[in-house]
Amino acid sequence: MSEPEQVNFGDTIRGARKKHGWSQAELGEKSGVSRPTIARVEANNDVTTATIAKIARALGLTLELKDRGQAV
Repeated sequence: MSEPEQVNFGDTIRGARKKHGWSQAELGEKSGVSRPTIARVEANNDVTTATIAKIARALGLTLELKDRGQAV
């Protein structure tokens, strides 16, 4: 079975932020996450799932976990 296509999460967040016309600081205010943390997310550095969820919620995005087709 081939590996699923990897998605650059930081690029997705950055693109959604820019689509809204927001700066990193504005997204930080709307999500309750600091601007430096927004920058870390966009640079694909390690952050918690809770932080990602706050940012996604502010951007109107959802997080979804999918089974790779393997038995769980």
